[in-house]
Amino acid sequence: MAMIAVKLFVGLLLFLSLLSPLTSAESTDFEYCNKKANYAVKVSGIDITPYPVSGGKKTTFSISASTGKNLTGGKLVIDVNYLFFHVHHEAIDLCKETSCPASGDFVISHSQELPGFTPPGSYTLTMKMVDDKNQQLSCISFGFSIGFIAESQALAADS
Repeated sequence: MAMIAVKLFVGLLLFLSLLSPLTSAESTDFEYCNKKANYAVKVSGIDITPYPVSGGKKTTFSISASTGKNLTGGKLVIDVNYLFFHVHHEAIDLCKETSCPASGDFVISHSQELPGFTPPGSYTLTMKMVDDKNQQLSCISFGFSIGFIAESQALAADS
């Protein structure tokens, strides 16, 4: 009887995951780390594809921004928290995520595959952008969710 209940539950999860498009994008609200700061780089929007994020799948974070400066280098410093726990830190060359020199409107696009065992739930990402002299250009924070989709597909494949 328990095996039948597990199969029904897995089938329901798979059905629910198929109802929502796997490749949908989500425009995400963000906030500046310091609301009173006058950052040289202004962020206008963030898109996450696919959304919700799934462990074991490649996810792309696209950040639309603009600046009056001529950016010739720098880095993005990314920190991720799960609940109250710090779970990831990385520094990425800015010119690998957008074309340098950058000025006016530009898009920073970073893709990453999360491990398949990434716990589902709510995460917070903080991104600081610094120039080649380590001067802070911008700092934003936003939330995103990691869903159950990859897990339900893996469970269904095992049955």
